[in-house]
Amino acid sequence: MSDETPTPKTTAPAWQRALPWLVTLGCFTYLYFRIDGAAAREGSSAIPYLAKVFANVSWTRWLALMIPYSLFFFLVDSLVVWRIINWFNARVRYTDILPIRGSAYIISILNEQVGKGVMAVYLNRRDGVPGWQVGSSMLFIMFCEFYYLLMWACVGYALRGDSLPAQFGLIPWVAAGALIFFGLWLLYFRGVIFPGNSLRERQILHAFRQARWWQYGVIVVLRSPALLAAVVVYTLALRLFGLEAHYLELLGTLPLIFFGAAVPTPMRAVAITLWSFLYPDNPAQATAFGLVQHNFFIFFNAAIGLLFLRRANRELFSSGGSATAG
Repeated sequence: MSDETPTPKTTAPAWQRALPWLVTLGCFTYLYFRIDGAAAREGSSAIPYLAKVFANVSWTRWLALMIPYSLFFFLVDSLVVWRIINWFNARVRYTDILPIRGSAYIISILNEQVGKGVMAVYLNRRDGVPGWQVGSSMLFIMFCEFYYLLMWACVGYALRGDSLPAQFGLIPWVAAGALIFFGLWLLYFRGVIFPGNSLRERQILHAFRQARWWQYGVIVVLRSPALLAAVVVYTLALRLFGLEAHYLELLGTLPLIFFGAAVPTPMRAVAITLWSFLYPDNPAQATAFGLVQHNFFIFFNAAIGLLFLRRANRELFSSGGSATAG
């Protein structure tokens, strides 16, 4: 099976480059008018009203929640990458994955998916793993992330669906469709359906050809401690911002918030806006919470990456790379 020839680089159309910024502008314009309306009802304006929300938060308690959680997420996230790389690409030690994953967080400030692409380049340069095959493993991670978030959204909906907004009633239908698609997906890569189709032979789908059904489940299990920790941390953090929060309700909503955080917009504007929909009577508190929560998380992860950056650069740009044994 020969490697695929990379296509020449092309410049994205202007509208495509501008779209994330337009989405961001739309989100923050919406939030401004929501906050300004709430402030006007109390005889204030948006900025002083929002500043008062920030002033009422116990930041030491908030940092005591967020710093351990961010470190724990980094370790779990690296474990998932390590497991998949060792399954489908090369034998690599867990400790050698840490600088790869950490340094990719720096790029992930703007786009999480681009950050995963950087990991593919890193492993290709350092360990000689074919770039398309590593890219396939990154796609496998993203594919599993969708089902991991959807699974926990279903659990949360089953436990507290009656207390969630009516729109969350779509979750069971989305889950049913996703399960049907997953079954067809497995059958396709086993060659049961469309046996003569050549698409599955592409290197970018290498991981899916190699994967067995139980490996998808293993990734969901490995990922789950990070989400369960997030439910606890975010519930307690919401209360610090004066917002009522319950663990089981957040189990249903937080996966969807994380979907919003994956949208490639500066400052994760979509995720921040979703909090205001969940707390329509407290738009300033919800906006303040979303703003600091998501941006602290991505910038703190980037700071973790800076700790590994010297080692990452040394391994990435050394003349021969440094292959590592498992």
